[in-house]
Amino acid sequence: MGVSHISNRSGQQPGGWSRRGILGVLGAVPAVALTGCGSGSADASEHTTNGTGTGTGTSGSASTKASPTATQPVISVTPADGTKKAAFTSPVEVTVTDGTLASVTVTGNDGSALAGALDETGTTWTSTSPPCSGTKYTVTARAEGGAAQTATFTTRSPGETFVGYFTPEANSTSGVGMPVSISFSHAVTDKAAVEKAITVTAEPAVEIVGHWFSSTRLDFRPKTYWAAGTTITLGLRLKDVEGADGVYGMQSKDVTFHIGRAQISTVDLSSKKMVVERDGATLATYPVSGGDSDHTTWSGIMVISERFKETRMESSTVGLGDEYDIADVPHAQRLTTSGTFIHGNYWASASIFGSRNTSHGCVGLHDTKGADDSSVAGYEFYESSMLGDVVIVKNSGERTVDAANGLNGWNLSWSDWTAGSAL
Repeated sequence: MGVSHISNRSGQQPGGWSRRGILGVLGAVPAVALTGCGSGSADASEHTTNGTGTGTGTSGSASTKASPTATQPVISVTPADGTKKAAFTSPVEVTVTDGTLASVTVTGNDGSALAGALDETGTTWTSTSPPCSGTKYTVTARAEGGAAQTATFTTRSPGETFVGYFTPEANSTSGVGMPVSISFSHAVTDKAAVEKAITVTAEPAVEIVGHWFSSTRLDFRPKTYWAAGTTITLGLRLKDVEGADGVYGMQSKDVTFHIGRAQISTVDLSSKKMVVERDGATLATYPVSGGDSDHTTWSGIMVISERFKETRMESSTVGLGDEYDIADVPHAQRLTTSGTFIHGNYWASASIFGSRNTSHGCVGLHDTKGADDSSVAGYEFYESSMLGDVVIVKNSGERTVDAANGLNGWNLSWSDWTAGSAL
């Protein structure tokens, strides 16, 4: 029995680019810079090759004052000086005629800087990434023997946007079965571009691969459960990534999660017992009751995705009409989106636990009304559990749960999992 909704998103709001850039150095000195969008700051400095001073001049297509004895270099900037709605999908380019470039810096009004590189001729500088959307940029360029010139342009803001809501919550600690799951606010058609903009790394290091369950859901996991004590970092670099035609990402942030102890509970609905193991040792054994012959419990590997000391369960929310409506189910922990829980049960006789399967599909443990009796199995198991703990159900008489039904991707083999990556 259970409710049909699932609400395990973190509610994180979109963030800005956090990378800071250092200006590129042109001419005889190699460029040293980072690129990034957002509110991060960057120090701007200009390096010259001949020791001449700098000044401010006209830009876009501009030149220094003509000399009667020499042709003066002319510097041009793309996007042109004064552009109000420049594209943010193409790099910035600075060129010079009748000379070579000595230095170029491109800084945003958010303090960020664009890195770039000079071509072999020394006449064209191109940014290594496009500018960010909705940002005003100042380009400062100087040709050998000339004064510095500036140009400004502002990139347009994207029309439609999307964000990714991630599980688990930032800085949280979860069990070893917790995947990194991202739900997108808009359907993604360019899955490769979006997946490429997301990184998931772990310490200790392990191979981690993404799997698309749909156009709005991307999960990441290793081949086997996380090691206890692992630290996981999610890197979202979605800002200005085109996830669908004309729809761009808004986030650029890093989020850290932690894995706690390893707790894996195995429910055998033939023997009607659950064995709880923690860090490889048996912690407890509880008598249980699973789904009856008309409402068999899903088999397979399931992950606890929500926890409630008490919650209401209505049969109408899982397609069972008006068979039950219990306002105060104690110690309920969600295993599937479709409504499977492992929970306490105070309304059934204590004698059924360990002897009969009588539920509508959930796994029940003996409990008391009010959820405050620490001596019963329902209370003890709930207190020993956390989000991300693994619950394995076998001998239930039902098929293996679908991997997308909850956070249950562990039911896919590693080859099937990796086949779901867009990269």
